[in-house]
Amino acid sequence: MKQSVHFDPVDLRILALVQEDATLSHAELAERAGTSAASCWRRIKALEARGVLGRTVRLVDPALIGRGVNVMCNIRMRSHAGDARQAFELFVADMPEVIECFSMSGEWDYLLRIVVADIESYNSLLMNTLLGHPSVAGGSSHFVLSTTKYTTALPI
Repeated sequence: MKQSVHFDPVDLRILALVQEDATLSHAELAERAGTSAASCWRRIKALEARGVLGRTVRLVDPALIGRGVNVMCNIRMRSHAGDARQAFELFVADMPEVIECFSMSGEWDYLLRIVVADIESYNSLLMNTLLGHPSVAGGSSHFVLSTTKYTTALPI
């Protein structure tokens, strides 16, 4: 398990700000965080080196690129052996439609978040690909009707 890292108030402000807008310049970020641009740059580099800050990305609206169907898919494994789990995890890692994969406790072994263009695309992916994997015993699909809340920002 990863050990949590302790932060001073300026680091916490920087973390909150970059989660909201990663396009801020170091000067803008420094001004909003209450520090100098040089100090802000050093702090960001230190947060990156410690693994607190990862890569910078831009969020894309799935509906506007023809990927408006959002599905939560529960997966049950045939076997819980390490090699079966590893094979399945490598399998879903190579599927661009699977945008999140969680190993779960409880009744289901994995929860996948899948985005596709339409129901037919999902049906094909489920029947011809996911359920065809030798490690998969079954699945259950839940179609997202609307999104009430979506954020990538962690509470600081």
